[in-house]
Formats: sequence, C-alpha cells, structure tokens
Amino acid sequence: MKGFIDDANYSVGLLDEGTNLGNVIDNYVNEHTLTGKNAFFVGDLGKIVKKHSQWQNVVAQIKPFYTVKCNSTPAVLEILAALGTGFACSSKNEMVLVQELGVSPENIIYISPCKQVSQIKYAAKVGVNIMTCDNDIELKKIARNHPNAKVLLHIATEDIVGGEEGNMKFGTTLKNCRHLLECAKELDVQIIGVKFHISSACKESQVYVHALSDARCVFDMAGEFGFKMNMLDIGGGFTGTEFQLEEVNHVISPLLDVYFPEGSGIKIISEPGGYYVSSAFTLAVNIIAKKVVENDKFSSGVEKTGSDEPAFMYYMNDGVYGSFASKLSEDLNAIPEVHKKYKEDEPLFTSSLWGPSCDELDQIVESCLLPELDVGDWLIFDNMGADSFREPSAFNDFQRPAIYYMMSFSDWYEMQDAGITSDTMMKNFFFVPSCIQLNQEDSFSTEA
Repeated sequence: MKGFIDDANYSVGLLDEGTNLGNVIDNYVNEHTLTGKNAFFVGDLGKIVKKHSQWQNVVAQIKPFYTVKCNSTPAVLEILAALGTGFACSSKNEMVLVQELGVSPENIIYISPCKQVSQIKYAAKVGVNIMTCDNDIELKKIARNHPNAKVLLHIATEDIVGGEEGNMKFGTTLKNCRHLLECAKELDVQIIGVKFHISSACKESQVYVHALSDARCVFDMAGEFGFKMNMLDIGGGFTGTEFQLEEVNHVISPLLDVYFPEGSGIKIISEPGGYYVSSAFTLAVNIIAKKVVENDKFSSGVEKTGSDEPAFMYYMNDGVYGSFASKLSEDLNAIPEVHKKYKEDEPLFTSSLWGPSCDELDQIVESCLLPELDVGDWLIFDNMGADSFREPSAFNDFQRPAIYYMMSFSDWYEMQDAGITSDTMMKNFFFVPSCIQLNQEDSFSTEA
C-alpha cells in the first residue's frame, strides 16, 4: 500500500467493511514507530470519487479541469483521468504527466500566466492548444510560437478581501481587453473565450455577479472584432464543501442562463484543485524535539492557561520546507490531532509546533492547547492533500514522506457502477486486500 510521488507503480489498499481511515493510520504509526518514525501520508482515494459525484450532482453543467500543480501524485491524476475530468497544467512537466495517462490534448489547458517559450513550443508540438493570457507581451510570445493556439483572455476580478492584498494578482482589466483583442487580430491569434478566477478566501459569492457580467462584456467586445467565442472558464476557488458549491451555483446558475444560455454553444469549465484533493490526504508527523518555555512568551493565539504553568515548543520531522510548504505563501490553518490516547481531564498546555529546520519561518502552529507530549509521539493533520507534495528542501536530508493509498470496497463499487474499471485508464492501479486487523476500540477517531 505504499507509493511515492515519483513512483507510478503504487498500490491501493481495499478496505474491508468495518476498517476505516483511523485503522490505517494506527497501522502505519505502529509500523513507522518501529522503522524510523518518518512522516507519512494516507490518501483516501474514495473521497476524490465522492467529490466528483458531488460536483456532478450540483454543477453538472460545468466541466472540471483539475489544477495539476495542486497535487500531482500519480494516483490522484490517474483516478481523475478515469473519472473524465480535464486538466489545467502550468508547465511542460505537468502536461507530460497527464499525457502519459492517455488524456487527449482537448482535455488539457495551459494556464501559466508567465509562459516559457520552450513550453509554448512543446504545447504546440503535442496539440495542447487552449491557453490563457492576460497581456500583450504573452500574446506576442504565443503568436510567434504556437500557430494553432486558442486563447482565453484572463480578466481580473474584484476578489481582494482580508489578507489577500499582498498576493500576486493576474488578469487584465476590462478596459485593456479591447487593446488585447486588437493585438490578437493583428497577430492572427484566435481568441475563443474568457477566464476569471475568484480566490477561495473570498467569502462573497456575489463577486461572481460582477465577474460574469464582465465576461459577457468581453464576449460582446470580441464579437465586434469577429472572434467566435465558445468557452468560459470560471477558475477555481472551491473550498470542497458541498454548501459552498451549492452557494456558488445558486448565484451563478441564473446568471449563466442569462449571459451564456444552454444552446448558445458556449462551454463552461472550471479549475478546481483543492476541492478534489484537500480532504483526501492525512499527514502523520513525529515529534523529534521538545523545549519548555515560559508561558508569557506566547503573545497571541489561544487563551493563556496560567502564568505559572509551563508552555511547550515541539519540533516535528516535517515543516514548511516539506509538506507544509503552502504555509509560506498563505494562511494555512493546520489543526493538530494527538494520536496517542489521553484522559479527558488531562491538563492542556499552551504549545507551538515547528518544523525540523530551526528556522524562524518554519512555524506550523503559532499557539494551541495540547496535553504534554513526549519526543516520539505522533500528531495527525487532516486536509493535507493540497500543495503538500512539492520537491522537498535538501535541509538535513529531509525524507519525502511515504504515501499509503486506500479505498473502501463501497467506493470501489461506486466507481465500477460508473463504468470505471481497473483495465481502462487506471493502468497503474494494483488493488490489494487490506490486511489490517485492528480492534474498533483501538482506532484513531477521524472521519472515514
């Protein structure tokens, strides 16, 4: 049941009835405790199947193009290819990964806002024609290097909220679209549609009202230049909850009926990433060092437990230069769960969690309440499937965590009922029966 990021020959454990994710985590905690205590992931591929079913039930009119950079592990890409999603790729390497699964070029879009000439040429060579663009310099690069390119104009949206102001923004203004359309006409570049992106940090679904209105304006503008537009990309930003998906659909569905009605020939697509994979992966890390500090050194976060009580700094064998890399660029809300059993009335202490580098940036949790832990104890982090699988830093011989894939028999049968079998596109799936024999009372309590 072990696979690595660069290893396509992985296996997937089929779980018997009564065996759950907690049993799997317990099993591998026990195994790793005996063999080096390295961090590891458990990936529940059944959750990806459920997310796809949820998408089909709520927004069936929108075709998902999975954002590959979010999680490019082989099992994820293969199962999504088998489910029939498209793929949004940011680089040549990502295009190669997807093409090796037999995905047709029509189901791949090249979404990097800053494209290398060599990668534009590669896209042209393999027939990946649909790509995004938000300025005239990129447009000229595309014109010189990809004669069959079909471009989506990437327009900016009004989604700057909370702490988003510091993030890099892409997308052109509505005013500048006319200039880009003029340039495209002169360069003989085919403009086929519009893309916008609304961050998952944006809590106002009404932002879609303005974005769709602006997109309609660009469609009308393009018509004046003789472009035949047939695609609208509403980007990503889906959190993964069914409530948020339904809320967005409640806002955009009537607008799509007005601006881009069925029968108009306009294909609606989106770029979900974390939506599919975030909840599917759980990370287990081991505490490698511990430091006792004065409680008043913790200036924020949680309520102090008392000035005369100690506080603890725990160092883990994974951090921001590994699986928590997204902590450096966004407000990652990592919530630890203690794996070992402890009494309900056991005292809790102010604690902070750090990666192994001893770097001041390598802080995973600034302040939280935990029972006193020991070196060698395990912490569990849920919702770690997005942006956790990049190449690790060479610091201190950091080992890439192993990945253990699993799926329940019921999820496997659901895939078969949908017409997806292991002898179609899923050529690297090798299912093995689960040999985990744990008592229910020994299971780690988490959502299966």
